[in-house]
Amino acid sequence: MAQVTFVGACGTVTGSSTRLDFGSHRLLVDCGMFQGDDELEARNWDRFPFEPASIHAVLLTHAHLDHTGLLPKLVAGGFRGPIYCSRATRPLARLVLEDAAELQEEEARFAAKKGYSRHAEPRPLFDRKDAERTIELLEPVRFHEPLEVFPGVTARLLRAGHLLGAASIEVAGKDASGGRRRWLFSGDVGRYDVPILVDPEAPEEAPDALLLESTYGDRIHESADPAEELAAVIDRAFARGGFVLVPAFALGRTQDVLYHLSTLVDRGRLDPGRVFLDSPMAIRATEIYRQATPEFDEEMRERIANGDNPLATDRFQRARSVDESKALNERSEPAVVVAASGMATGGRIVHHLARRLPDPRTAVVFVGYQAAGTRGRALLDGAHRASIHGRRVEVRAEIVQIGSLSAHADAGELVRWCKALPAPPRRIFLNHGEDPARKALAAALVELGWPRPELPRPGAVAPW
Repeated sequence: MAQVTFVGACGTVTGSSTRLDFGSHRLLVDCGMFQGDDELEARNWDRFPFEPASIHAVLLTHAHLDHTGLLPKLVAGGFRGPIYCSRATRPLARLVLEDAAELQEEEARFAAKKGYSRHAEPRPLFDRKDAERTIELLEPVRFHEPLEVFPGVTARLLRAGHLLGAASIEVAGKDASGGRRRWLFSGDVGRYDVPILVDPEAPEEAPDALLLESTYGDRIHESADPAEELAAVIDRAFARGGFVLVPAFALGRTQDVLYHLSTLVDRGRLDPGRVFLDSPMAIRATEIYRQATPEFDEEMRERIANGDNPLATDRFQRARSVDESKALNERSEPAVVVAASGMATGGRIVHHLARRLPDPRTAVVFVGYQAAGTRGRALLDGAHRASIHGRRVEVRAEIVQIGSLSAHADAGELVRWCKALPAPPRRIFLNHGEDPARKALAAALVELGWPRPELPRPGAVAPW
């Protein structure tokens, strides 16, 4: 008997994890960290709803923390199986997991120093040794090539856009009656007709069950030129003598932002000497991107062939060390600062926000999804004050969101991706989305004449 158990990202956009059982064989698709408010992040400390050692293999859709972040906890709990991922995902996942472990250890030390913790002796959720053991289990797989996960169960990775190496995953195996069934896990579906990566792919054969993300299931992205939208904000802020702060995920968003800033430089609209990349992790991730030419779309490959690589970080200023970041924070001349984290919950961007938010000359540009409970979401919702490093910071800066820079497909693009399937699935499950987005996307799919999608909660089981 085959069955799906929904573990995370059901009604939220973080904590992605789904279990697929084939008799005694257990497969996990993603094992992500919860991000957002304190209540949501506290779920990272909960026991897994299964014994980690009972999982035989993991399939990874992509490297973002909300899809990979609890893998070291899984390994620490006894998981010893392979973690299959695309070839480009492996180096990015390594980067993410090493950084996450370092952050966990730093937070434990800080909690011990300040005397607050849920434990008598503060400890990290996982440590660097757990991350190292996890990285050793990562096994790269080529796109489109069938992988035998268990006897009689195969998986195939399809390009999903969204992030370098990101995949939709097709799993095929037997159901309770002995018939052959296909489950399609969308992963995070990317945009169509955007720079750098190829468009999302659909399988040649229709799935029996579709597990579909719904991050932006209730909205349509702007169609404006992202470079020109960035230019407009930069021009306004520079005219005021202010800074432009761009909170950006180190993986994916930063590379997209650099692409469009490079375009502005090429157009003579921006001095590269006034652009600062203040994220060691993003610098390393961009170097990984630069080595992945086969994954690029035709336009990107042509630019590189013509000697114009928009991801060449050496054309901009880079703040690698803490001292360089502090010096940038003290700078008075207007500049564009791109720094993690994308939801402004941590990383170097927080120090820049603490310094610049009270200044009405500042512009803060959000270029990615802002989950409920995050500092980024609060700023977008019009918060007049922000709590940063234990103190209240007045918000007088201009707050802007550029929707055209999103890495997630909007409602129309999700429907477009679904319509590319050879036939409608028999069952549809919507995950990786807040409930309003899930309900809106469900209604859109019903309008297509498709079966009414199910909106599972954590712990829900769908036998087949």
